[in-house]
Amino acid sequence: MSERKPTAFPILMKNDICSLIQAADDVYQIRFSNRAANAYLVRGSARTILIDVGLSSNYPAMVECLTFAGCPPEKIDMVVLSHEHLDHIGAAWHFNERRTLVVAHRLAANKIMLRDDFSMLRKMFNEPNVPVNIDIWLEEGNLIDLGNFRLNVMYTPGHTSACITLFEQDKGLLFAADTLMPGGVMGGVFGSGSISDYIQSLERIKGLNTKILLSGHGRLSDTPQDDVRIAIARSHGLLEDTAQLFDALDARSNFEPIMQSVRDLNKLDD
Repeated sequence: MSERKPTAFPILMKNDICSLIQAADDVYQIRFSNRAANAYLVRGSARTILIDVGLSSNYPAMVECLTFAGCPPEKIDMVVLSHEHLDHIGAAWHFNERRTLVVAHRLAANKIMLRDDFSMLRKMFNEPNVPVNIDIWLEEGNLIDLGNFRLNVMYTPGHTSACITLFEQDKGLLFAADTLMPGGVMGGVFGSGSISDYIQSLERIKGLNTKILLSGHGRLSDTPQDDVRIAIARSHGLLEDTAQLFDALDARSNFEPIMQSVRDLNKLDD
């Protein structure tokens, strides 16, 4: 890994809850001081978007940052949700009340629209039980065209089954949410997630010509190739650890309830 210190991206304003940080021309990180995920403002020549929105309780502080950047909520055309966890989507319902489109991958959209509290981790974040409506369901290969930014939608499961990453190829900007964070940190593998899916997603990211990593938590990083190499090594280590744990279990006794349920299903046609 590079020995140089991380670049200090300029902090434009700060309040008690969050900071507005310049990531690139017309790209801003809104970094929260509590457990909320980062939000990203991308101000395009044709339209302006927010990528993730943090927790509902942080909304007033986020509005301060958006207003300072010259993009109050009424100027946001689209909110893109990277996946279903409430630390990323909690404030999205505020935008449902405006003309703003709220979009997510179809798997995340399904969980959010069905109000799957287990998948969204509502108990963990103690968010208000307010529905979030998804206007457009995204798929791998979709393009979000902002005029001077063209964001490619990549389906990158692992953290959950529904994660997406947005990549701006010309500028080398990677909005990786919880799939990859500075220093090679990975998000946890939750309910519908998979370590093997995680590895495949990281391998895809490794092949990109990324210049700046804009992740779901933590600082901005201008060493994304180092970050992804470390994350891949860690994910393989995690896979090996789980294999050893599995081998240590008495597989027959642990799988007997599952096998019995299969046998019961096979009797249904008798």
